[in-house]
Amino acid sequence: MEVGQVVKGKVTEVLKFGANIELENGEKGFIHISKISNQYVQKVEDFLKVGQDIEAKVIGKGRDGKWELSLKEETQEDQAEAKKEEFEKKLAKFLKDSQKTYSEYKKRLDKKQGVTKRR
Repeated sequence: MEVGQVVKGKVTEVLKFGANIELENGEKGFIHISKISNQYVQKVEDFLKVGQDIEAKVIGKGRDGKWELSLKEETQEDQAEAKKEEFEKKLAKFLKDSQKTYSEYKKRLDKKQGVTKRR
């Protein structure tokens, strides 16, 4: 198995913070609560039940030897687009804040120097 591969398995145990999975090839996997759905997951039981068959994406291997799995429907393009939008929002906020700060600084400086606004 390798990272990025989609595998089939069965839920063997539902925990407070995730679920243990028995994969088709007999290996063990784990899905953390944060990797169950794109929406907020309060209880794992709301999304997964013992004995349920699932298809999950392999995202790595844990220190305990279990495969780390994800049920989220995310592609790399979606992640890149989200990061780009987040960056653009941060940039716009920075530009707005820096313009406001500069404007306030200029007003204080003009006041100190005794410059009055021309009309």
